[in-house]
Amino acid sequence: MIIIRQFQSGEEAVLRKLMFDTIRSVNIQHYSNNQVNAWAHSDVADKGWQDRLRSNQPLVAVLNGKIVGFADIQADGLIDHFFCHAEHQGQGIGKALMLALLEHSKITNTTRLFSHVSKTAKPFFEYFGFQVIKEQQVKVRGEVLTNYLMEKDMPAC
Repeated sequence: MIIIRQFQSGEEAVLRKLMFDTIRSVNIQHYSNNQVNAWAHSDVADKGWQDRLRSNQPLVAVLNGKIVGFADIQADGLIDHFFCHAEHQGQGIGKALMLALLEHSKITNTTRLFSHVSKTAKPFFEYFGFQVIKEQQVKVRGEVLTNYLMEKDMPAC
Protein backbone atom coordinates (compact mmCIF):
# COMPACT_ATOMS: atom_id res chain seq x y z
CA MET A 1 0.00 0.00 0.00
CA ILE A 2 1.27 3.44 -0.95
CA ILE A 3 1.31 5.94 1.89
CA ILE A 4 1.37 9.66 1.08
CA ARG A 5 2.63 11.83 3.91
CA GLN A 6 4.35 15.15 4.57
CA PHE A 7 8.09 15.53 4.10
CA GLN A 8 10.10 15.11 7.28
CA SER A 9 13.31 16.95 8.11
CA GLY A 10 16.26 14.64 7.54
CA GLU A 11 14.88 13.21 4.26
CA GLU A 12 16.59 15.79 2.05
CA ALA A 13 19.44 13.52 0.89
CA VAL A 14 17.07 10.63 0.10
CA LEU A 15 14.82 12.89 -2.00
CA ARG A 16 17.79 14.42 -3.80
CA LYS A 17 19.17 10.98 -4.69
CA LEU A 18 15.71 9.83 -5.81
CA MET A 19 15.39 12.88 -8.08
CA PHE A 20 18.88 12.53 -9.53
CA ASP A 21 18.55 8.77 -10.09
CA THR A 22 15.17 9.23 -11.77
CA ILE A 23 16.42 11.96 -14.10
CA ARG A 24 19.52 9.96 -14.99
CA SER A 25 17.74 6.64 -15.59
CA VAL A 26 14.18 7.56 -16.69
CA ASN A 27 14.44 10.99 -18.33
CA ILE A 28 17.44 9.80 -20.34
CA GLN A 29 14.94 8.32 -22.80
CA HIS A 30 14.01 11.86 -23.91
CA TYR A 31 17.17 13.86 -23.20
CA SER A 32 20.84 13.47 -24.11
CA ASN A 33 23.53 12.46 -21.60
CA ASN A 34 24.80 16.05 -21.53
CA GLN A 35 21.30 17.42 -20.89
CA VAL A 36 20.60 14.89 -18.13
CA ASN A 37 23.96 15.58 -16.47
CA ALA A 38 23.31 19.32 -16.56
CA TRP A 39 19.81 18.85 -15.10
CA ALA A 40 20.86 16.39 -12.39
CA HIS A 41 24.17 18.05 -11.62
CA SER A 42 26.07 16.79 -8.59
CA ASP A 43 27.23 20.28 -7.58
CA VAL A 44 23.83 21.32 -6.21
CA ALA A 45 24.57 22.80 -2.80
CA ASP A 46 23.18 20.71 0.03
CA LYS A 47 22.14 23.81 1.97
CA GLY A 48 20.21 25.22 -1.00
CA TRP A 49 18.48 21.87 -1.57
CA GLN A 50 17.58 21.55 2.11
CA ASP A 51 16.20 25.09 2.19
CA ARG A 52 14.17 24.49 -0.96
CA LEU A 53 12.60 21.30 0.37
CA ARG A 54 11.81 22.86 3.72
CA SER A 55 10.19 25.78 1.92
CA ASN A 56 8.28 23.62 -0.60
CA GLN A 57 7.15 21.03 1.97
CA PRO A 58 6.67 18.16 -0.50
CA LEU A 59 4.42 15.19 -0.11
CA VAL A 60 6.34 11.93 0.08
CA ALA A 61 5.19 8.55 -1.24
CA VAL A 62 6.24 5.54 0.85
CA LEU A 63 5.91 1.91 -0.21
CA ASN A 64 6.89 -0.90 2.16
CA GLY A 65 8.79 1.58 4.33
CA LYS A 66 10.81 2.99 1.40
CA ILE A 67 10.49 6.49 -0.05
CA VAL A 68 9.50 5.98 -3.69
CA GLY A 69 8.40 9.45 -4.81
CA PHE A 70 7.75 13.04 -3.90
CA ALA A 71 5.87 16.03 -5.22
CA ASP A 72 4.99 19.52 -4.05
CA ILE A 73 2.50 22.24 -4.80
CA GLN A 74 3.06 25.88 -3.98
CA ALA A 75 0.48 28.44 -2.83
CA ASP A 76 0.22 29.84 -6.36
CA GLY A 77 -0.49 26.37 -7.81
CA LEU A 78 3.04 25.63 -9.06
CA ILE A 79 3.96 21.96 -8.98
CA ASP A 80 7.70 22.48 -8.62
CA HIS A 81 8.90 18.89 -8.12
CA PHE A 82 7.27 15.63 -9.15
CA PHE A 83 9.44 12.50 -9.14
CA CYS A 84 8.79 8.78 -8.87
CA HIS A 85 11.62 6.38 -8.12
CA ALA A 86 13.13 4.85 -11.26
CA GLU A 87 12.49 1.31 -9.96
CA HIS A 88 8.83 2.05 -9.21
CA GLN A 89 7.58 3.54 -12.48
CA GLY A 90 4.09 2.42 -13.50
CA GLN A 91 3.14 1.19 -10.03
CA GLY A 92 0.66 3.91 -9.10
CA ILE A 93 3.13 6.10 -7.19
CA GLY A 94 2.67 9.08 -9.51
CA LYS A 95 -1.09 8.64 -9.54
CA ALA A 96 -1.23 8.60 -5.73
CA LEU A 97 0.92 11.74 -5.55
CA MET A 98 -1.10 13.57 -8.21
CA LEU A 99 -4.41 12.70 -6.54
CA ALA A 100 -3.01 14.05 -3.26
CA LEU A 101 -1.95 17.29 -4.98
CA LEU A 102 -5.37 17.64 -6.61
CA GLU A 103 -7.05 17.08 -3.24
CA HIS A 104 -4.76 19.68 -1.65
CA SER A 105 -5.73 22.18 -4.36
CA LYS A 106 -9.43 21.63 -3.54
CA ILE A 107 -8.84 22.15 0.18
CA THR A 108 -6.86 25.35 -0.44
CA ASN A 109 -9.22 26.59 -3.21
CA THR A 110 -6.37 26.74 -5.70
CA THR A 111 -8.07 27.37 -9.04
CA ARG A 112 -5.09 26.84 -11.37
CA LEU A 113 -2.30 24.29 -11.22
CA PHE A 114 0.76 24.65 -13.43
CA SER A 115 4.16 23.07 -13.89
CA HIS A 116 7.23 23.07 -16.11
CA VAL A 117 6.96 19.48 -17.33
CA SER A 118 9.64 17.34 -18.95
CA LYS A 119 9.11 15.50 -22.22
CA THR A 120 9.03 12.31 -20.17
CA ALA A 121 6.28 13.47 -17.81
CA LYS A 122 4.14 15.25 -20.42
CA PRO A 123 1.82 12.25 -21.17
CA PHE A 124 1.32 11.67 -17.44
CA PHE A 125 0.27 15.27 -16.83
CA GLU A 126 -1.99 15.17 -19.91
CA TYR A 127 -3.70 12.07 -18.48
CA PHE A 128 -4.66 14.18 -15.45
CA GLY A 129 -6.13 16.95 -17.60
CA PHE A 130 -3.18 19.33 -17.85
CA GLN A 131 -2.93 21.24 -21.13
CA VAL A 132 0.24 22.44 -22.83
CA ILE A 133 0.36 26.24 -22.75
CA LYS A 134 3.71 26.46 -24.51
CA GLU A 135 6.83 24.53 -25.35
CA GLN A 136 9.90 26.03 -23.70
CA GLN A 137 13.63 25.88 -24.30
CA VAL A 138 15.37 26.16 -20.93
CA LYS A 139 19.10 26.65 -20.57
CA VAL A 140 20.63 24.64 -17.70
CA ARG A 141 24.39 24.73 -17.13
CA GLY A 142 25.02 25.42 -20.81
CA GLU A 143 22.61 22.79 -22.13
CA VAL A 144 19.23 23.60 -23.70
CA LEU A 145 16.38 21.36 -22.57
CA THR A 146 12.85 21.29 -23.93
CA ASN A 147 10.01 21.28 -21.43
CA TYR A 148 6.39 22.36 -21.41
CA LEU A 149 4.49 24.90 -19.39
CA MET A 150 1.33 22.96 -18.60
CA GLU A 151 -1.70 23.97 -16.60
CA LYS A 152 -4.98 22.65 -15.30
CA ASP A 153 -7.92 24.77 -14.25
CA MET A 154 -9.54 23.55 -11.08
CA PRO A 155 -13.23 24.05 -10.37
CA ALA A 156 -14.00 26.63 -7.71
CA CYS A 157 -15.46 25.17 -4.54
